[in-house]
Amino acid sequence: MAKPREALQTLFEEFLGSRNVYFQPPESVKLNYPCIVYERSNVRTRSANNHIYLKHKQYTVTYIDEDPDSEIPDKLLELEYCSFDRHFTSDNLNHDVFTLYF
Repeated sequence: MAKPREALQTLFEEFLGSRNVYFQPPESVKLNYPCIVYERSNVRTRSANNHIYLKHKQYTVTYIDEDPDSEIPDKLLELEYCSFDRHFTSDNLNHDVFTLYF
């Protein structure tokens, strides 16, 4: 059975149709566009009787592309527990940022 993050990596690669998916890349890595960059940003927990019984890892997912009308952001929004956070442009590249619990 694949680990949850490995399953997420595979899912993103299927969305893109390429291996341009990067988990917490160091600054020395040259990104190929379009791409998805994601990092773990939090863990949501639920507790009862002084014990944690539920954990959901939160990821910040950024889709980067030259095309402002790409369909990939719509595919990401179809994921359960995914929400759009913001959009910005930098170096003529469009960045769509999402929050995903997986």
